[in-house]
Amino acid sequence: MSKEIKQGRVLVVGSINTDLVARSPHLPRPGETISGQAFSQVAGGKGGNQAVAAARIGARVAMVGCVGKDANGAQRVKDLETEGIDCAGIEVDPSQPTGVAIVTVSDDGENTIVVVAGSNGQLTPEAVARHEAAIKACDIVVCQLEIPWESVHATLALARRLGKITVLNPAPATGPLPAEWLPLIDYLVPNEVEAAILAGLPVESESGARRAATELQRGGTRNVIVTLGSQGAYLLLEGGEGTHFPAPQVQAVDTTAAGDTFIGVFAAQLAARQPLEGAIQLAQRAAAISVTRAGAQPSIPTRAEVDGAVGV
Repeated sequence: MSKEIKQGRVLVVGSINTDLVARSPHLPRPGETISGQAFSQVAGGKGGNQAVAAARIGARVAMVGCVGKDANGAQRVKDLETEGIDCAGIEVDPSQPTGVAIVTVSDDGENTIVVVAGSNGQLTPEAVARHEAAIKACDIVVCQLEIPWESVHATLALARRLGKITVLNPAPATGPLPAEWLPLIDYLVPNEVEAAILAGLPVESESGARRAATELQRGGTRNVIVTLGSQGAYLLLEGGEGTHFPAPQVQAVDTTAAGDTFIGVFAAQLAARQPLEGAIQLAQRAAAISVTRAGAQPSIPTRAEVDGAVGV
């Protein structure tokens, strides 16, 4: 691991969940009951996953979030601390249980996820403001949409005021982002489904990704990266230059946390001031490894695993 990578500082402001994961032959249709093959309870939440991905690739990581005053919350904080993540910014709220995600994973690696926010909903703008020092100390600030939107906006605005580079993973996306957010975002990183929702355009290919990214840039976002699963990723830079990055080809077992792995590794590379193209390619390799494994945080590879992977 290079010294430069060790020096990168990433702050993740976001969700912390316990994932309840059932494996089944296929995803159930509405009204259908099917027999599951296995069950596991693992650490998750987009914020937690992205923090772990950044830490395992070599960044110095801190997290701002909220857990409940329960066994799940205590265990999730312990899990993050084990990864070397600074958890001083994780608050405990006794009024709500720690967030959970109910995940079904099919034999072909696809998944459905139902998220119950719980204590993640208690991460207020006031809580974000209490951790201004953590934002001051970092190089990159990463957010998602599993906490209250007003708290995401507060984070982006504070990070911009403090001169930090911002990365927003707009997931889960339910509609266009507020117009006032877009100028606060240095890197907007949706997947193809999220990009289509945000831009109001179909995204089924590289050309669709470019059209959606161009539309999102018109609102003021500097750079857009649309991840396209097995079709790779499309980068549209602030100046209008676009690049398609083919994805490594692997046999998917479970796509849970693949996007989070990409985000965390990408942010870590940005924090370490690595070249942008190399940051995307390393993030793709890490995400490709993650889909060959089951679970959210258990699937995220270390730097040694990414560097040593053959054919990825």
